Amino acid sequence: MTTIADVQAAVNGTSASSASSANSVQGTEDRFLKLLVTQMKNQDPLNPLDNAQVTSQMAQLSTVTGIEKLNTSLDAMSKSFMANQSLQAATMIGHNVLVPGDSGLNLSGGVAAGGVDVQGAVDTLVVSIKDSSGTVVRKLDLGAQTAAAAVPFAWDGKNDSGQTLADGKYTFDITAMQGTDKVTADKLALSQVSSVTLGTAGVSLNVAGIGAVDAAKVKQIF
Repeated sequence: MTTIADVQAAVNGTSASSASSANSVQGTEDRFLKLLVTQMKNQDPLNPLDNAQVTSQMAQLSTVTGIEKLNTSLDAMSKSFMANQSLQAATMIGHNVLVPGDSGLNLSGGVAAGGVDVQGAVDTLVVSIKDSSGTVVRKLDLGAQTAAAAVPFAWDGKNDSGQTLADGKYTFDITAMQGTDKVTADKLALSQVSSVTLGTAGVSLNVAGIGAVDAAKVKQIF
């Protein structure tokens, strides 16, 4: 008969090396085989182990070791993917990107830029630029859009009367319409990528004036 001591000896082993491999696939297989051999050695001759039971145990071992090997492979693939993603993201350093955000428009030298992420087809898409007091100083007609899209725009720093306005911080609102229905449109910020960070959550871009942005959220690269 199999005793508790026999089972403990089979599972725990008698050397430090077996303990060190406890969490490995090979360690799992070794422990199982030791336990099976111990069971067979100590089985009751009048009531031997059922072949179906042994086969079932072997199948369970195969499933467990297969899952462990699959997890190991997936972990290696994940690390490789992260490294490749980081290298690809590094090529964006120095480029301008359109990313979700309401950082407004920074007019400098008569130039400012931003974007609109429109969620569906529209026949009217207008950006209303406002000064620090909230007064609309310029309206930009971005035209009809046949489908959802990230639409960039540039502003020359002039108001609707053609006068050049002072450099500084401006804000903007969006009007997106399909007929008489409003269409959801989100603000996008445009700025330059200064560096790339690889963390546990994935690859993020450090965008000037905006901060860390998930690389997957980039709408356009210029």
